[in-house]
Amino acid sequence: MMNERKVKKETDSTFNTKHSSLNYHIPVLFNESIDALNIKPNGVYVDCTFGGGGHSNGILQKLGVNGKLFAFDQDADAQKNVPDDKRIVFVPHNFRNLQRFLRLNGITEVDGVLADLGVSSHQFDEGSRGFSTRFDGPFDMRMNVQQETTAANIIATYTEQQLHKMFEQYGEVSNAKTLAKHIVQHRKQVSLQTIQQFKSLIAPVVKGNPNKYLAQVFQALRMEVNQETEALKEMLQQLPAVLKKEGRAAIITFHSIEDRLVKMFFKRGSFDEQIENPFITEVKEKIFNPISKKPITASAKELKRNTRSRSAKLRVIERM
Repeated sequence: MMNERKVKKETDSTFNTKHSSLNYHIPVLFNESIDALNIKPNGVYVDCTFGGGGHSNGILQKLGVNGKLFAFDQDADAQKNVPDDKRIVFVPHNFRNLQRFLRLNGITEVDGVLADLGVSSHQFDEGSRGFSTRFDGPFDMRMNVQQETTAANIIATYTEQQLHKMFEQYGEVSNAKTLAKHIVQHRKQVSLQTIQQFKSLIAPVVKGNPNKYLAQVFQALRMEVNQETEALKEMLQQLPAVLKKEGRAAIITFHSIEDRLVKMFFKRGSFDEQIENPFITEVKEKIFNPISKKPITASAKELKRNTRSRSAKLRVIERM
């Protein structure tokens, strides 16, 4: 997630290299995630993060003529990659609205759900979107350009405590407290409409490797702008109702916070605090069965081909 270098072209023969959206984004853990879904030819599946359509393309190749795929993506650019295939329904909304839009399409349960929580290469390579430290452009970072909050809004309005928490939790920025204090003390003295203006503002407190530092800061801002952890929690909480018995969910994460949330929910089936009481014996019904005890990570071959895959973790469960 933090590596923003241009991704090398896909060379794996198992991925359709003629796909028009190949340059948009190379799907991480492609084979592993498609295999993990154990796709039924006539099943109903969901790709929560359509992006360039790589994972969706893999699912469609496994589906029969009566299979169905619902592809969610709040980024309007992603819709350009939707193939001309009657089996796919594109939903231009955030996956936090998973159950609602499935029901609007007459679907109550599905056979599988896939989510790749990484940011697409296309978003990093489009300077006008404000995701990358490599380009100058609007200080934006919205995946859904219809929403009001931008990175510039956050830097201009958040309190020092809010900024400190954001940079520390989402970016693991080493001097998060110093950074937050510096921003609050100097933000009224400069305009913050472009990426370069923001980089100039924080230049005096950049610590260590500048590229790594800025990547961490931008990651924290992007996650806050798009409420990524909140959306993930909402989507996960809908899985028990959405998945059919023996239906599977495969989630690819790139951040330790995301991975912890997925791991916790897959284990417990909820985010409720568990209070231990020695006088009460309560056996909670198990909702999910883990397909692999440890997260699946990229092979040496994929790591060499696509450096973005190095922080990817795939967790897979089956609905009991």
